[in-house]
Amino acid sequence: MNHPTDSMNLRPDSNMAMFHRRDLLRAGGPGMLGLTIPKLLQAREQSLTGTAPAARAKSIIFLFQWGGPSHVDTFDMKLDAPDAYRSKYNPISTSVPGMHVCEHLPETAKVMHRIAQIRTVHHTMNNHNSAGYTALTGVEPPVDDQRLRDSLDLFPAYGSVVDAVAPSSNGMPTFVSFPHQIADGSTTPGQRASFLGRIHDPLFIPSDPNAPDFRLSQLSLPADVSIQRLEDRRRLQQLINQQSRALDQSAEAQGVNAYYQRALSMLNSQRVRAAFDLSKEPEPRRAAYGRTTYGQSCLLARRLVESGVKFVTAYFARSIGGQSTTDGGWDTHGFNDTRMFDILPKWHLPITDRTLPVLLNDLQERGLLDETLVLWMGEFGRTPLINKSISRDHWPKCYTVLMAGGGVKGGAVYGRSDRYGAVPDRDPVTTGDLAATVYHLLGIDHTIEIKDNFGRPLPIANGRPVFDIMV
Repeated sequence: MNHPTDSMNLRPDSNMAMFHRRDLLRAGGPGMLGLTIPKLLQAREQSLTGTAPAARAKSIIFLFQWGGPSHVDTFDMKLDAPDAYRSKYNPISTSVPGMHVCEHLPETAKVMHRIAQIRTVHHTMNNHNSAGYTALTGVEPPVDDQRLRDSLDLFPAYGSVVDAVAPSSNGMPTFVSFPHQIADGSTTPGQRASFLGRIHDPLFIPSDPNAPDFRLSQLSLPADVSIQRLEDRRRLQQLINQQSRALDQSAEAQGVNAYYQRALSMLNSQRVRAAFDLSKEPEPRRAAYGRTTYGQSCLLARRLVESGVKFVTAYFARSIGGQSTTDGGWDTHGFNDTRMFDILPKWHLPITDRTLPVLLNDLQERGLLDETLVLWMGEFGRTPLINKSISRDHWPKCYTVLMAGGGVKGGAVYGRSDRYGAVPDRDPVTTGDLAATVYHLLGIDHTIEIKDNFGRPLPIANGRPVFDIMV
């Protein structure tokens, strides 16, 4: 078999000659990293021109709070607002002098010196699916529609963009997500690679990390099937595929094949399997995170970034929420009594108070926090004005996002909402600005362009980084 360099006729003074032969082999093979010749050239060009910022974070843990947490009942409490707006909860002091958080977040209060708050994030999407897509990608859809569905016309997930423009080269997957595929009626777009192609989809793990029999079926072989036997089967399948390739050259078919190749590569990786093995964690540490699906998801996220995964998305819940005090997301409004304010202290706030500070402290103790960005956010906030059902409705016009580690100033507060927490009063931040901030901290030029389904160039972020929260 000819090597990729055999037919390239590289000139000694060409850009391609600047790369080692093993890099070209990796670019020419199917691989699990999605690395291509154009990406190598782009990386080379950026290194020569100096356009790529210095990376402050090696990895990102994105804790997505599906359902929309109330900013005025958690971190941006308006203590001087009228009764119709003010939180039903009391404030408590934090590790940052003069800063307060909700009384139901006592452990989180102790680590606020590690956390930066952006209190003026805003967009125009009022429905869960369209707002969720906006938060997961940094891009607003053309219309605010609850029926918004996955489409190749829509933007890819953060992690998929990272996999496309700055993939990992350490043998670990670039982008992993778990344990839910979120939806509100239809599946929420923005969780996958969209027009970038399935090769850049996340390694999605739909299993409960808290289950006693937690295992990765995607990365596990039947007892009677060895790696060699699987590879033999794969070679046979490739021969069959060659016969039908001329009949089916669709992008979807090629994407499925590339995704299969990546999964097969992972099957043979002891390092990948070990990263997902939560049984290696001491029981006291597992208990510290909480024996819940979300708690063990946060612990798994820490294991993955420690093993070299670049982008991890952990979803708080599968559904937007409801009346449950043991399950579901942050959408607890719309009931004819005070249940919103009863439910949050029994489920959402305690599980947040158990996981977020434990994760930050665990990362710090392991020397990982400075190189790991933790992003905590939902798709929107909640109306400052309490409605007739004594709850708060959807509010994308101003809400709070938390960031910690990975080049972020601990204890910082950027932006100020008005006296009600209704709109930005100073330093508004769009979701595009937030996306630019995330990419910048990862060392990715936020003005890089990717091509959509019609071949049109699009910047990966429609905004500017928030430099004031950076170290």
